[in-house]
Amino acid sequence: MFRMLSVQAFAAVLSLTAFLQSTAVIASDKSTDSTAKKPLNVLFIAVDDLRPEFGAYGADYVHTPNMDRIAKRGVTFRKAYCQQAVCSPTRSSLLTGTRPDTTKVWDLNTHFRTALPDVVTLPQHFKNHGYFVQGMGKLYHGGFDDPQSWSVPWTSPKASHGTYGLPESRAIVANQKQKQKAAAKGKKKAKAGGKSNDARGPAFESSEVPDTAFHDGALAEMAVQALKDRAQKSEPFWLGVGFIRPHLPFVAPKKYWDLYDAEKIALAPNPFPPEGAPDYALTNGGELRQYHGIPKDGPIPDEIARQLKHGYYAAISYMDAQVGKVLDELERQNLADSTVIVLWGDHGWKLGEHGSWCKHSNVENDTRVPLLISVPGLKTAGQSTESLAEFVDVYPTLAEVCGLPVPEHLEGRSLTPILNDTQATVKTAAFSQYPRTHNGKALMGYSMRTDRYRLTRWVDRKNSTNVAAEELYDHQSDPQENTNIANRPENASLLKQLTEQWERGWQGAAN
Repeated sequence: MFRMLSVQAFAAVLSLTAFLQSTAVIASDKSTDSTAKKPLNVLFIAVDDLRPEFGAYGADYVHTPNMDRIAKRGVTFRKAYCQQAVCSPTRSSLLTGTRPDTTKVWDLNTHFRTALPDVVTLPQHFKNHGYFVQGMGKLYHGGFDDPQSWSVPWTSPKASHGTYGLPESRAIVANQKQKQKAAAKGKKKAKAGGKSNDARGPAFESSEVPDTAFHDGALAEMAVQALKDRAQKSEPFWLGVGFIRPHLPFVAPKKYWDLYDAEKIALAPNPFPPEGAPDYALTNGGELRQYHGIPKDGPIPDEIARQLKHGYYAAISYMDAQVGKVLDELERQNLADSTVIVLWGDHGWKLGEHGSWCKHSNVENDTRVPLLISVPGLKTAGQSTESLAEFVDVYPTLAEVCGLPVPEHLEGRSLTPILNDTQATVKTAAFSQYPRTHNGKALMGYSMRTDRYRLTRWVDRKNSTNVAAEELYDHQSDPQENTNIANRPENASLLKQLTEQWERGWQGAAN
């Protein structure tokens, strides 16, 4: 279904010359003309588990003045989608410019170089073209790194307080470790990752600690120092900065919790599964349920749900403040006018919608992502777009706006036409997927999002013509995806039309 698309097939549409002429951006052409401008730098900001619910996306009740600064300098993509809503697959997809069925990364335990040993990643491509490329924080997933991507070894900060600020929270974690050791000694094999409610510390925490007590504050300091260092150098840079909040646990210094009135935080308007959807379309929120104090099964009580949302928003504001420190340094070093900024959240996140939490599905809450792209001199600065975009589009976009060749292995399309004209379109559908095992059978849910509809087809992974279930949602009448209309007789013609588009896959969604 998802076959490789040659860049030449759409080169005429995505003309680099037209883009450069229509904006004030002039990338290096390697000429000897002394008036030629220096190549653009890239500040590449990754955020973990951030859904598009903050100021730039109209949610002014979430305090994010710094991400909003990026939006005012660039374009906000309101209909951007990830290829798979979980950390490693989505990051592998974006950073290689290929889809999960190409990377063969559908879980958290596989490195993309197993299937693609020679693939040139996004940062590696810039390194190969004369950029100083540095990565810090969470860019690839967890312990996975990719040394080929960097000019200097990837680094991650050591926070003074670790995960939690409160001694009692750390005590819960220590107690659980003791339980696991005791179970192992008693030859009761401890389950990897822990399934009990005490497997981790609290799911949320507020404490009187400085920003640098946690990962993101320490990371911001590292990024600030990197910008100071690069300002003294002549070569262009590509700096990747990976923040981990608002990923669980929702931990942030108290001043960020104080930005919100818990009583005014609204709970999810649709705390129930979609009517008519297969029962495996969603999960039980297993990731959340590993945290101390969270019920192992059943609904999350409203009081806890409100605390979770409070913590999620506080964690966003904490992370946003750290983004602000990096932006401030970029301006302080007079680099803002020569630096492309991309900020993206690796996938969406459910906060009780559909009676579920976390990611791990094909629903809109999980697949729709924040994507902000700021290019110096952009005439559309401060605008937003409803045009469809995917994470596989980020690689060709950055290559093009920086004047680099666009590699032929990429499976996305450059978004530069949309950067020039927010009414433009480069594709008619975005594609996501998620694997499931149901009744012992391995399924893959392939989801296609058009401007109006979402069609998800659950197929046998060994034989994609064997369809286990279908889901169809009309975002014009049902933006929350509460009712599956795939089996309604009156929608037979529509379902056939969308299925034919789905079968053509992402190659057939080019115009």
